[in-house]
Order: sequence, then structure tokens, then C-alpha cells
Amino acid sequence: MAASHHRCTSVASELEGTLLISGSLFPYFFLVALEAGGPLRALLLLAAYPLVALLGAAFSSDDLPLLAMTFLSTAGLGVGDVTAVARATLPRFFLTDLRGSAFRALSRHAGGGERYVVTRLPRLVAEPFVREYLGVDVRVVGTELRVVAGKRFSGTVVASPGVVGGGDRSLGALVAVLGRDRIVDVGLYCSGIAGGGDRQPAFLQVCQERRVVSAPEKAPATPLPRSEYPRPLVFHDGRLVCRPDPLACLAIFLWLPLSVLLSVTRLLLGFLPHGADLLLAAATGFRIRGTLGGAAEPAGPGRGTLFACNHQTLMDPVILSTVLRRKVTAVTYSLSSFSELIAPIPTARLTRDRGRDSRIMQGELTRGDLVVCPEGTTCRESYLLRFSPLFAEIAGEVTPTAVQAGGTMFHGSTVRGHKWLDAVFFLMNPAPWYEIRILTPVATCSGSGDGGASSLHLANCVQRVIGDALGFECTGLTRRDKYRMIAGHDGVDARSSPPKPPPSS
Repeated sequence: MAASHHRCTSVASELEGTLLISGSLFPYFFLVALEAGGPLRALLLLAAYPLVALLGAAFSSDDLPLLAMTFLSTAGLGVGDVTAVARATLPRFFLTDLRGSAFRALSRHAGGGERYVVTRLPRLVAEPFVREYLGVDVRVVGTELRVVAGKRFSGTVVASPGVVGGGDRSLGALVAVLGRDRIVDVGLYCSGIAGGGDRQPAFLQVCQERRVVSAPEKAPATPLPRSEYPRPLVFHDGRLVCRPDPLACLAIFLWLPLSVLLSVTRLLLGFLPHGADLLLAAATGFRIRGTLGGAAEPAGPGRGTLFACNHQTLMDPVILSTVLRRKVTAVTYSLSSFSELIAPIPTARLTRDRGRDSRIMQGELTRGDLVVCPEGTTCRESYLLRFSPLFAEIAGEVTPTAVQAGGTMFHGSTVRGHKWLDAVFFLMNPAPWYEIRILTPVATCSGSGDGGASSLHLANCVQRVIGDALGFECTGLTRRDKYRMIAGHDGVDARSSPPKPPPSS
């Protein structure tokens, strides 16, 4: 009997409505449909949602809308595609809706007994977020999707053996995991959710103690502050900026026809004379703000200015050129042919061969201004990736340039999507904005004879200068880290890399 007092306490919590402030599952099914299936599938889900919601309410069934959304968002999709969306796109939306009080209550049990997160979402959809941000020891209890031929979803779920006579699917799944004779010590829930008064989640039936972690009628729900995230959110993918609730999705689809026309108009403005493009861009709602330092003046004949900037979207060099009111050449690695075609400034394609790339960049500098993005890839959040030191070896002086950009509907960068549409999507935002700050030039180690260590030190110095100007945190993460996390590969386009020499005999 005494030993039982030392037994670790097991705890279970519902995901939606308790750990998450909102109890709605539609946004997550919509993101799966859009990012893994495409816009037509997402539009079909949006059109069908009001009908299935009404039918569910008419028959007092939570299962009908859930099964319909599951089928419409996953039927025929590859397992890898849905898994990638769950890993790279959904965590950001989960985190912004994570209830602070519920997260802290669940975290107090870390390292103790078993922890369960119960969800009506398919387990595959919620598990990457739960394991990455709530703890690798947390077991996700949700419905299982049926797989056909080992690689595609049928759109149906595998029935839980614990579901009996109209029972709740999350309860059935938890019973199936625990076994019929076991119970959970503590069940966490939020009172007064989902318009059901004090109706409690069904999984609490197998919990010995029921503990309220938040009562919305007493205090409004508060999302977990970013400073308390268990791990920083640095990388994520997906095109949508805002949470795709049904009304927000409807607004996006209604906006699309006008947004495409507006995007094309804004792209064409880049080919107008400098000054006119800035004014007309403002007339379309595109706000560009530039803060120029002394280095904004041309360096003189035969010698250009080297600008090193953080990377927000593919348009960074174009906007810098607009702010400077003169042409600058942008270095690229694997820019698509379409992006090169619509670029109103010159581009220089690099090869990932250090010596050859150095000569290309030095040659471009003798002909005019050059802009490089030493991070090597875009980063959406307030972090700076590690700067490659090559730029510090090609000129005697470098001008750090701090860049910030944003929009309310669409991200202007992607990993798994069509990268050639990045600029188009960014300019489809109703009121996109850019801010360019040209900072004080920094002397480099070029020609000093100790290029290796000195160029790396300078790259770190320029990173810190830009980070301080933006209020961003500097990291040691790289382009490779980003692509491995989001896409599962190193992100190197073999077509842009020089052929490897044959092995020596």
C-alpha cells in the first residue's frame, strides 16, 4: 500500500478546447487539404463545411463533420505529403493557439507518470506538434487513418476497438491504448467550451480525478507567450499567414481574382524608372520604407558597393534597388528561370564552388553594386541564420543591410511549394510592406592573409549588427538545417552544383 503513494501520476488532456484555446478542427483539416492536396481540394472542403456542420448539429453528432472533413482533406493523398504538412506547417498554428494555463498544467507532470494528449484529429496530424513542443514522452491518442497500398490514405479511419454504442471516438481510442481495466489518475479540461456549458470531454470518464485548468467565464484564455515556448519556432512552411477559420478562408478565395491582377501590376512596376515605381507601388497599397546611410551613395567608377542583407523574400534585392534608386546585381544559387525573367535587376548565378564563386562576385563588383544574402535561404521568424563568410573575402568593405517584410494573407517564401511563385504570392497580399535599413559600413579582412578565421569572425559580426538593428536573435542554424527539418533533404539543387570529380584510383 505504501508503494502506491510513490507511484508516478498519469495525466491526460484534450488537445482542442483545452490545450488549444479553440475547439474548432476545420483550420487544421483545411491546411492539410491546401498544402498537401492543392487549392481545389481546399475549396471543396470549404464549400462542403457548412452543410456537414448543419447535418452534424441536426443529428447531434460530432462524428459526421469529423469524418466528412477527414475524407475530403486526406482521401487519395500520399502519406509522406500529409506527414510533411503536419511536421512543417501545422505546428505554428497550434503554437499560436496554445493555452498557457493548460500547457503549464501538463508540463508540471513532465518526467513523472505517463502523459496522454487526446484529440479528435487523426493521430498523424497532431503527433509531430505534440512530440516536438509538448514532450517526446507524451503519447498522442487519436484516430488512425486507413492506408491503401502502403502509401496513400483512403480518407476513412480505422475504428477504435474501445468505441461502443455511439461512444466518443477519442474516448474509444484512449480506452484502446490503456486497456479496459486501466484508468488515468488526472484528466485536465477547460470548463464551458464549445458552447456546451459545463459539458465535459468524454475521455474524462476514464480519469480518476478531473481538474479544471481554465474557466473562460472567469478569465479570458491567454495564449502561451513566445518566450515560454518549449523550443523556439524558427522554421515553418505553408503559404497562409492567418489562421484559416471558415470566414477567413472565404475572404481569401474571394480576394484571389483581384489579388492575381494586383500582383501582376506590382511586378510590372519594377520595370519603371526609379522614383515612379516607388510612387505607383504606394498607390497599389505596397508600402516601402527605406532608411539610407552614407554608403547609399555610389562608390565610384570601377568599384561597386557590397551590400550584405538578411533574407526575407526573393524580392529583397529588388526592393533594395528601388530604395537606392539605382541598379544592383543580386547573386543567386538556384533561382528559377521564371524568377530571373521577371527580375527587373541583373542576377549572377553562383555554383557552390567557393573559388569560382569568389571570382564571379569580384568581377560583378568591378562593374557595379552587388547584394548578397549570406544566410543562403529565407527565414520568416525573428531569427538570423548563420552567415556564410564568403562575402567577407571579396571586398575591402561591406555594408550591412537590415530587411523586414510582411503581409497579412500569404507568405512570400516556401520550401515544399512552387518557389517560382514566391514573388507572386507576396505581392498578392492586400497591403504588403517592406522596410530597408542601410547600416554603417564595416571594414573586411580582404587581402589581410588570414582569410579563414577573419572572414568567419566578420560574418558573425555583420550578423550581430543586423540582428541588433532588427531585434532578431542570431543563431548557428543553416540552410541545410531548414531543409532537413521541413523537406527531409539538404536542399541542394544538383543542377546548380558543379559535377563532382571522379574518385582517384
